[in-house]
Amino acid sequence: MYVSVTGLKPKGFIGWIRFWFYTIPASNAAQKAEGILRCEFKTHNGYQQTLTVWETKKHMMAYIISPAHFRAMKGISQIGSGKVFGYETGSIPSWDDALVEFDNNARVI
Repeated sequence: MYVSVTGLKPKGFIGWIRFWFYTIPASNAAQKAEGILRCEFKTHNGYQQTLTVWETKKHMMAYIISPAHFRAMKGISQIGSGKVFGYETGSIPSWDDALVEFDNNARVI
């Protein structure tokens, strides 16, 4: 399995509007993507977090190039700042475990 943990900090009121404008289509696409096992969202340390678990990294990579995700990634600079971390695992992690990995290893996007 492949886990992807992302976090985005929208900047200001306009950043929040843009966040929702891009997030809703991208999250709908992720929830319907081939190979998705888990797709959840929460707030943590000021970040709007996404936790996705995929059957394989190949499935996650196919989603990354989907139109909805591509548009969202192009809009990040207009939204705020973000971080991401992905890793292979043998089981679906808890939110707590995934956020520890994110906090310790995420890179700025």
